[in-house]
Amino acid sequence: MSDPERSLSVLKTFSYAVGHVLNDLCASMWFTYLLVFYHSVLGFQNTYAGVLLLVGQIADGVCTPLIGFESDRTPGCGNYGKRKTWHLVGTLSVLLSFAFIFNQCPGCGSATPQWASLTYFIPFIVVFQFGWAATQISHLSLIPELVTCEHAKVELTAYRYAFTVIANITVYAVAYLLFHFQAEHDDDPLSDALGPQDVHIFRNLALIVLAIGALFSLLFHLGITERRPGADVDAGQEEGRRRMEEEEEVVEEEEESEPRRGFSKTSSSLLQWRCWLQQPSFYQVALLYMCTRLMVNLSQTYISMYLINTLGLPKKFIATIPLVMYLSGFLSSFIMKPVSKLIGKCLTYFVGLLLIMAFSYWVLLDEDMGERVFGAAVLLGAGSATILVISLAMTAELIGEQTQSGAFVYGAMSFTDKVANGGAVMIIQALHPCHTVVCCPDCVWFYHYIMVIVTGGVAVVAALALCSILIWPIRIRPRHLPLISEDQPTLN
Repeated sequence: MSDPERSLSVLKTFSYAVGHVLNDLCASMWFTYLLVFYHSVLGFQNTYAGVLLLVGQIADGVCTPLIGFESDRTPGCGNYGKRKTWHLVGTLSVLLSFAFIFNQCPGCGSATPQWASLTYFIPFIVVFQFGWAATQISHLSLIPELVTCEHAKVELTAYRYAFTVIANITVYAVAYLLFHFQAEHDDDPLSDALGPQDVHIFRNLALIVLAIGALFSLLFHLGITERRPGADVDAGQEEGRRRMEEEEEVVEEEEESEPRRGFSKTSSSLLQWRCWLQQPSFYQVALLYMCTRLMVNLSQTYISMYLINTLGLPKKFIATIPLVMYLSGFLSSFIMKPVSKLIGKCLTYFVGLLLIMAFSYWVLLDEDMGERVFGAAVLLGAGSATILVISLAMTAELIGEQTQSGAFVYGAMSFTDKVANGGAVMIIQALHPCHTVVCCPDCVWFYHYIMVIVTGGVAVVAALALCSILIWPIRIRPRHLPLISEDQPTLN
């Protein structure tokens, strides 16, 4: 039985859209400035800086499916709702840990062994990643529960991403202002290079990010009311029974020729979490989502290194170029719904891939780009916004009415994303040709080709995953799996 199509008011749509702003603010700093902060500011070796990011990604990757499973299974705190309860737990964990990550450890100096500093930061990173995962999974899992129309899901995802872009713009705008104020009070010509003198810049940026994020998280919890399980059934119990009886009659008539047809027709049969592992579409969407996150996160991680070490631009560009990227992404997010409605989600995703490939070829051919990087940043920003929104919409389409195990699906998708990103960063850092804090001549070309590979190279793999979805569309296929029925404990 299909639920009546649900939609949200403008106020509730806004309240939902801002519920991930704290995560987005912190993620922007995490991916854009973590390697820069630990390598160029604190003086960590490339491998140690990579280890910290890898530990964070592994912690996030492990926590994400576990939280997804528990979020589906646990009832939550009283009448507060299971998704909102996990969102609150995650928010508090992020608020209590993130400020320590972008700060120097107390008592540490130039004589402190780097492994000791590494040991200090790891617990805060693990707590932060646990909180980030809890907030992300609970927030994403609310989409199929709040709305049922496919275009409404795309719209809600687009508004969510619009505030993701606003969050990123806020981070880079504040970072630019902090660097600008520092330059006004510093006449040293070497101040354009990052160094230990910039610790307070990143510390203040982290504190500002947490204050803004906490405010938006409060608005989310005040504005969104999670639906109670079974509320819709109680509201339309008689109509539901009538429809189920009609469906059962149809299934009985066709049972001899198509004994499993009732699987896809009757929405009262609910998938267990382990049943997803036998669905081909689950792996298709997981591969596409992983490639999407690789392109978005790795380009965000290494754009600062590319600007400073390959193009030799002043440090203020690590704020202005990402700002341009997310402004273009913000503008493109508003046309996502009409475009996807006109040409479909798959073709819209392909348009985003074309923009990212265009950026990759531009970087490859223009070795001395200079300030032309602003134009390339527009392509990368618009393309990243497009593929991220559509990949999330495809995940929501995969879940459909199976909202009881939706958090597990989002958790599994995010697991592939985190492990792949962490492993990729660790490999890149291990291949780094320089073993000093100061960039050697070899790293100029190193970051040049890294930007080409993490965009254009991964885009090719994403295109292959997209082709598989065009050939075998996203749907739940009967695999003779155990089901959960609303009327029976299990259905074999």
